[in-house]
Amino acid sequence: MAGEFLDLSSDPEPTSTGGAAQARRFLGIQFACCSVYSRVYVNKEGTAYVGNCPKCTKRIELKIGPGGSDSRFFTAY
Repeated sequence: MAGEFLDLSSDPEPTSTGGAAQARRFLGIQFACCSVYSRVYVNKEGTAYVGNCPKCTKRIELKIGPGGSDSRFFTAY
């Protein structure tokens, strides 16, 4: 009989809008100036990762270049 079983194991079809919020690209930075960790996110132009130390507000900017890096965590001195 049609409709007798409900299949809950199938993934729904992906949508073009994604439905959920897209993950923002970030790098993990250990700020040596204040011994704290924070994330820095890609700027609106997509040209650099930009952020500040959460304690002393020292600014950091890491430009995105060709080739890039496989590392996701850095220390800022």
